[in-house]
Amino acid sequence: MQFNALTPALVSAFEQIVTPAHVLTAATAEAQQYEAYGRDHTEDFHFAPDVVLRPATVEEVSAIMKLCHEHQVPVTARGAGTGLSGGALPIHNGVVLSMERFNKILKIDERNLQAIVEPGVVTEAFQNAVKEVGLFYPPDPASKGSCFLGGNLSQSSGGPKAVKYGTTRDYVLNLQVVLPTGEIIWTGANTLKNATGYNLTQLMVGSEGTLGIITKAVFRLLPYPQHNILMLVPFRQEAQAAEAVSAVFRAGIIPSGMEFMEREAIAWSSDYLKIPLTLPEDITAHLLIELDGRDLDELYKEAEQVYEVLEKYDVGEILLADTAGQKDDLWKIRRNIGNSVRYNSVYKEEDTVVPRAELPTLLKGVKEIGARYGFKSVCYGHAGDGNMHVNIIRGELTDEEWNVGLRQPISEIFQLCVKLGGTISGEHGIGLVQKPYMHIALAEANLNIMRGIKQVFDPKGILNPGKIF
Repeated sequence: MQFNALTPALVSAFEQIVTPAHVLTAATAEAQQYEAYGRDHTEDFHFAPDVVLRPATVEEVSAIMKLCHEHQVPVTARGAGTGLSGGALPIHNGVVLSMERFNKILKIDERNLQAIVEPGVVTEAFQNAVKEVGLFYPPDPASKGSCFLGGNLSQSSGGPKAVKYGTTRDYVLNLQVVLPTGEIIWTGANTLKNATGYNLTQLMVGSEGTLGIITKAVFRLLPYPQHNILMLVPFRQEAQAAEAVSAVFRAGIIPSGMEFMEREAIAWSSDYLKIPLTLPEDITAHLLIELDGRDLDELYKEAEQVYEVLEKYDVGEILLADTAGQKDDLWKIRRNIGNSVRYNSVYKEEDTVVPRAELPTLLKGVKEIGARYGFKSVCYGHAGDGNMHVNIIRGELTDEEWNVGLRQPISEIFQLCVKLGGTISGEHGIGLVQKPYMHIALAEANLNIMRGIKQVFDPKGILNPGKIF
């Protein structure tokens, strides 16, 4: 796909749309601020945009897209830049369309348990706002304190609570979208049921900014669960920690969180946060198990059932968090594993996912592949839904080993996932870095259908080019 270079006349036209204060170039913006728009949390990649635009209304986004479509200039929509697949990197330069000014919660509808929000709202801020009126928005990615809802929609993000409540896509009713041509559409209706034509709402969720720009979202909400119980379970054998996950569900219990952490993952994070945590020498992995609901007595009964399941395994002393502060510390440790790994080394994070009962086989396979190819991995993730993040640590690997030598072992990890009934991404998306492996998960017929959909929405290929395919 050929794109046209940005011209001074086009920059001037953008200034007319969003005002000069919200048109940033390398020549006009502070260097560190401008550089940040070319990065996300994927390894150490950087791609410089030609211009950064910060619109604040759907009409401004529409006008920008009409110009870019007419002049065939690439556009990469950007949220908070916390992605891990390179999905928001402007690899063809052009326009970065930052959605940071779309930061309003427009309406919380307590009568219908719905909310209308803009995509630049921070996920945790939205959760806190609905909690104040007794409502609950469950999707909670690790970066919820900084990531935007628009990015969550783009990747169909999950998080720990996905095991019980589902991912972002399970809470989306309707979306306002600006198409690459500048047309503005609503994809669905603000109803729990909708059998009116193709489901464009769900097509847009997880499309990684390649089909349109989301400018409003209508989410469904739940009543807020009033109580929770949190336990940290140490295992002397990693495989048993993975095996126990399926056993808990087979006992009829559905936790609101079921997180797996290798010893190094939890140790690095507690050190990074300076939160003291005793780790006996013989412990190799932990499960962080949360139960939630509206009846505390019922939760304690479920906790007793969990203990009965765990008695069958070689576990150490189980920590039952008995204060809100202790619970917060344990969740901080879990949510900051990615940051602690990043602090220790450049890394590649593979977002593997398999049916939960296959986790022991996946974990064993990852370690065997690492041993054969000479790399170290730190594994953790949402064990309850079979989603394990495999962090390959750069350490002392050479540029050749890092950039080329890891392609084959990563392919083998993904082949193992597919063999076990899983796929190559559970919640981080494909973006730039997983693109070479799509053929492992999907047949060419599947990919051709997706390419055809992209062609219908974006015939000039200007929207987030170079991603997914």
